[in-house]
Amino acid sequence: MLFWLTELSDGGDFFNLFRYITLRAGGAFMTALLFGFLFGPPLINVLRRTQGKGQPIRDDGPESHFEKAGTPTMGGLLIVGALLTSTLLWARLDNGFVWLVLFVTISYGLIGFADDYAKVAKQSTNGVSGKVRLLLGFLIAAIAAWWGSFLQPDSLQMQLALPVFKDTLLNLGIFYIPFAMFVIVGSANAVNLTDGLDGLAIMPVMIAAGTLGVIAYAVGRVDFTEYLDVHYVPGTGEILIFVAGLIGGGLGFLWYNAPPAAVFMGDTGSLALGGALGAIAVATKHELVLGIVGGLFVLEALSVIIQVLYFKRTGKRVFLMAPIHHHYEKKGWAEPQIVIRFWIISLILAMIGLATLKVR
Repeated sequence: MLFWLTELSDGGDFFNLFRYITLRAGGAFMTALLFGFLFGPPLINVLRRTQGKGQPIRDDGPESHFEKAGTPTMGGLLIVGALLTSTLLWARLDNGFVWLVLFVTISYGLIGFADDYAKVAKQSTNGVSGKVRLLLGFLIAAIAAWWGSFLQPDSLQMQLALPVFKDTLLNLGIFYIPFAMFVIVGSANAVNLTDGLDGLAIMPVMIAAGTLGVIAYAVGRVDFTEYLDVHYVPGTGEILIFVAGLIGGGLGFLWYNAPPAAVFMGDTGSLALGGALGAIAVATKHELVLGIVGGLFVLEALSVIIQVLYFKRTGKRVFLMAPIHHHYEKKGWAEPQIVIRFWIISLILAMIGLATLKVR
């Protein structure tokens, strides 16, 4: 919205500053951060009063989690509210990629909100049916996949770009749509599975988003794409504004989610943020790179898949408990130890993901 102030500029005054993505990204970050600090306490108080007993704790979960009974959920409202406000304020609202990412984020956030509300209302760990969640998730992802393809240059539509190899494109044709759908749905659910300890999900999300934000800015500039050997996707630079808002809102939320958490993000936050990562990856043609920078989420999801399949076949477990962060809890690792080590893994993977940008 503030970008429209450039209409008042003669090319060399204060209003001209709003043309710069980097300045507006900084503004989005600070707006979202202040939003989190300002609205965090009243939101937590409202959630605590309305939810009563807070988020239900799984009976079969780690014993230490029973100490968290009564902690309110739906804290993802704080993150989504912060990034939505900052994006609408600082991003160019005539940019299709901005609306694409916002559409996926808000839509998945609504699915998560319905699931959280059902759990709290029934005081049960069973919320919205898994089949309904997946159906709605794939429907939203299908719209986003088609939308993203039409926003991209003709030469990239329905193409899968490979990391490192700029000149290599795999023409998936119509099969690109289900592939992109899988990326978005898989990302949303993988982040959802990771959100099991205080502060565990939000920091890796911010790290992955920051990495994808840098990539979005790079692939949106033709001079950068020529130097970095990546495909040029005009317009994606504005996604950096959204990412800055996500990081600012995420830090504001982490202030209250740090152990011991005063609020959980719930599915409202985890599905929204995971969907956002998937949408950014699809928009920038870096779907495979998301598998690297979001490798922690992939590991968490794989641990659940492996556990379920192996148990059904043999009646035995590979892990003491899935997702894998619970496995280490069962082994006696302290919660902060798990969280910080997983953050370190996320940082390492982010560096590897960024390394795919430069191959000369």
